[in-house]
Amino acid sequence: MERLPKIGLPIIITIIVLIVVIAKSAVTIGSGEAGVLFKTFGDGVVIDEPPMSEGFHIVAPWNKVFVYEVRQQEVLEKMNVLSSNGLDIKLEASVWFQPKYTDLGKLHQEKSEMYKERVLLPAIRSAARSVVGRYTPEQLYSTKRDAIQQEIFEETKKIVEDQYIQLNEVLVRDVTLPPTIKDAIERKLKQEQESLEYEFRLVTAAKEAEKVIIEAEGKAESNRILSASLTDKILQDKGIDATIKLSESPNTKVIVIGSGDSGLPLILGNQ
Repeated sequence: MERLPKIGLPIIITIIVLIVVIAKSAVTIGSGEAGVLFKTFGDGVVIDEPPMSEGFHIVAPWNKVFVYEVRQQEVLEKMNVLSSNGLDIKLEASVWFQPKYTDLGKLHQEKSEMYKERVLLPAIRSAARSVVGRYTPEQLYSTKRDAIQQEIFEETKKIVEDQYIQLNEVLVRDVTLPPTIKDAIERKLKQEQESLEYEFRLVTAAKEAEKVIIEAEGKAESNRILSASLTDKILQDKGIDATIKLSESPNTKVIVIGSGDSGLPLILGNQ
């Protein structure tokens, strides 16, 4: 009976040690994540093997696993940039990105978990300053928003494509100009719109006038041709045809042939 406690104590200690070892060795990689293994007594960061995938893993207790989110992520960046004429512009951009899965070990080894702060954000700031510096405030405010967005995306992508970061999209959410510049641009745009509307009304009125002139000229030409083609003989023939038709009417009473000034028949007693 006295020996039981002495035998049970090592067992309890062994169980505790096993629990600690298992706890240190067990690693769970969550959904949308991947792990980078660091071998303390090996070559350090494992870069020649695929990252650890989602699920439960057992590793040596003296090794470490660094977990990265590999889904698409978003970072919102607000910055001050200068236009082509040196005016201060506030730009707000949303960046969609994710680390390159197959290069996750290299990303951790060279950039660390701070890769967004050390690589991505400086890249987007540099690209935005470079692109916006090519345009005037008026272009930034009105016509060139989509072009600026695409150019910032392309320039940022060139910077980060060799940094193990996959850039998916850059969205320019807002461009804020100095109030005085914004008001001046809005007034100018309004004046241009009013000018375009006035020019449109003038063109419409001119086309309507041209249409009326063409119709009048056509009618005049038609009358001229008709007048030129009407001879006395034709008029007499048409008068005779009309007389024949009238004579067939039940209301016609007396027809006098050849009594008019032009020799056309006269109809008497027409009711």
